Amino acid sequence: MRYDDYDDAPYGRRLRPGGASTGSYLLALLIGFTIGAFLLWVGSRWLMPAKPPLTDPMVEERPSVPRGPLDAEETEANRIFREVKGSVVNVDTVLRRRNWDRRVLEQQTGTGSGFVWDKQGRIVTNFHVIQNAGQQGGGIRVVMPDRKEYDASIVGVAPDYDLAVIQIAAPKEEFQPIKLGRSEDLAVGQKVFAIGNPFGLSHTLTKGIISAVDRTIESPTGVPILHAIQTDAAINPGNSGGPLLDKEGRLIGVNQSITTPSGGNVGIGFAIPVDTVNAKVTELIQRGRVLTPDLGVKLYDEATLRREGPRWAKGVMVESVTPNGPAAQANLRGIQIDPKTGNGTAGDLIVGINGQPVNSIADYKRLTKTLTIGEPATIRFRRGDDEIEEQVMVQGV
Repeated sequence: MRYDDYDDAPYGRRLRPGGASTGSYLLALLIGFTIGAFLLWVGSRWLMPAKPPLTDPMVEERPSVPRGPLDAEETEANRIFREVKGSVVNVDTVLRRRNWDRRVLEQQTGTGSGFVWDKQGRIVTNFHVIQNAGQQGGGIRVVMPDRKEYDASIVGVAPDYDLAVIQIAAPKEEFQPIKLGRSEDLAVGQKVFAIGNPFGLSHTLTKGIISAVDRTIESPTGVPILHAIQTDAAINPGNSGGPLLDKEGRLIGVNQSITTPSGGNVGIGFAIPVDTVNAKVTELIQRGRVLTPDLGVKLYDEATLRREGPRWAKGVMVESVTPNGPAAQANLRGIQIDPKTGNGTAGDLIVGINGQPVNSIADYKRLTKTLTIGEPATIRFRRGDDEIEEQVMVQGV
């Protein structure tokens, strides 16, 4: 028997007797979902491997592969390091004080690098590495390549060149003097190596190239150091005073500073050229100090001179000359005051040295620093309306 969609039943529409109810559909869906989830769980447990144990007493070391042969560049760097490391030392400044129980306490106040100069135990480093050693209770300690420690004495310092020579007493066989190269013929792009003590780590090698030559850097006294070498070899704190080497392991510079906004290496380092180092270290060993080239003149105040008018806009005026000094022997004149009238006559105005213009006292200092003691120099000066050239013999003071 079949009902129509609408019949006379009092409750309106009825389903056909063969139709499924909504509840049946939901029940079937729930059963299917439950069965599927169960099968998925069983399958995952069946297929997933068991979690391995954290430890295994039967495990053995993995086999390792020995290093292959070094290539040409690696061999070169390793050779230089092995040949030169015996010449490089650590230079520390220390502060020694007695404790309440009379024991001596030692505090490190600075650190840097240095290198052996000769068999007499002289060692070269930067002045700024050891400058704190002058304070009361201060001293200098040198740590040799074999980690033996010695107290050092100061032979001499050249603050204007940021150089110092110190000396230790040790058996001569302890000393391996570094080989010297030259810096006048260095080329941009030339390979260089630096060995030093960055961050207290002994004998660290870095490699780079010469980025520029003939740079000017500042000494601890503010005096410019000329002909400096710029390199991208990493020069970090502690490398100061260490050697900059060429590919033959010869000294071509003394690492001095880095230019960086953060204090870390950014590939701009500077070294004092070996030609300067050789000359100044020799002077320090000879007399304990470095003589400064001098022409025997005292210069008039530059700011006051410039206020005198456009005629005095360039050059430096001689205020006085040293009796029997180079300038006096060449008849240069300083300012002269008439004792009767009090009127003054201008001193000679130096406008050139060895063909280079002198426009300021800074120019004068820079050029006189390049002069060689005991050799002649040509001075060009203005007296009244005349310009005169005279040769003077450079002296040292």
